[in-house]
Amino acid sequence: MRSLLRVDIEASAVAADGGGDVPAEIFAGWLAGRAAQGWEETPAPDGTAVRFRVHLEDGPPARDFVEELRRDWPGLAVATECIEEEDWGAAWMAFFTPIEVGGVYEIVPPWLADKDTGNLKPICIEPKMAFGTGHHPTTALCLEIFADALHAGRIRPGMRFLDLGTGSGILGIGLCRLGLTGAGLDIDPQAVWCAAENVRQNGVADAMSLAVGGVGSLAPDATFDVVVANILAAPLIAMARRLVRHVAPGGLLALSGVLTTQAADVAAAYQTAGLPAPVVRESGEWAGLVWE
Repeated sequence: MRSLLRVDIEASAVAADGGGDVPAEIFAGWLAGRAAQGWEETPAPDGTAVRFRVHLEDGPPARDFVEELRRDWPGLAVATECIEEEDWGAAWMAFFTPIEVGGVYEIVPPWLADKDTGNLKPICIEPKMAFGTGHHPTTALCLEIFADALHAGRIRPGMRFLDLGTGSGILGIGLCRLGLTGAGLDIDPQAVWCAAENVRQNGVADAMSLAVGGVGSLAPDATFDVVVANILAAPLIAMARRLVRHVAPGGLLALSGVLTTQAADVAAAYQTAGLPAPVVRESGEWAGLVWE
C-alpha cells in the first residue's frame, strides 16, 4: 500500500519574503503551478483564515515540494503527515459528491460510475486529482462554457479540440462526451499519467490522445475547432501569440486558471495577438475568458 504525504497550509494573509501581507488567493496561484494533483481549500468558520490541504505520493518530489513551500512562504504555518492511501481514499469517499455542471454534465467518482445520470453526460473522475474534479471554480467555468456553446450550436460532434494543461483530463473528457475528438497536453508527466487513467475509465481513449508537452510541442500548422487552457495567468499571457495560431478560423478559445484581478491583463494579451475582447465569466475570485 502506498504512503501519501498530507501537507496542511494555514493562511489568511501570507508573509512574502521581505515582509508584508499577500492575500491567500496569491498563494493559491503559486500552489496551482506546483500541485497538478490538486488540493482542498477550506475557509475557517470565522472567515479569517484559509486551509489548503495537498496530498502527494510520499517520496523525494513531495519532500522537495515542502522544502520549496517553506522557502518561498516562510510566514505560512505548514504541517505534514504521512498517511496510508486507504485512509485518504476513505476520507475522499465521505467528502466527494456528484456535481452537476451547466445542465449538461454530472461529475461522479469511480464508486458511483454506475449511477444513473439521466440526460446528463457523466464524467467519471478519480477524486485524488482535486484540482480537476469539477469542485474547483476554474474547472466548472470551462465546463459551463462548453455547455453554453453546445446549446448555441457552437460546439458540435466531429469537431477537434486541444486541451492544454489537461491535468486530470476532465475538460478533454467533457468535450469527448459531446462527440468531439482531440488531444490533451500537459508539461507534468504525473498529470498525463493521471489523465490517461481517467480517459480509460471514461471509455474515450479512442477519442482523446495524450502527450507530455506544451503549446510549443504542436506542429506549427495544427489547428483546432475548440482550444481550452485552464492554467495560470502568467503562462497564458506568455503564450498568447502562439496559442491563437492554433485556433481554427471561427473556432472557440476558452481560458481559465485566472484570478478576476488578472483577467484584464490576459484579455489584453490576446487582443494584442489579434482577437477581439472576450466574454468574461466569473465564479468567486476566479475568471474564465471565452472567444467564439
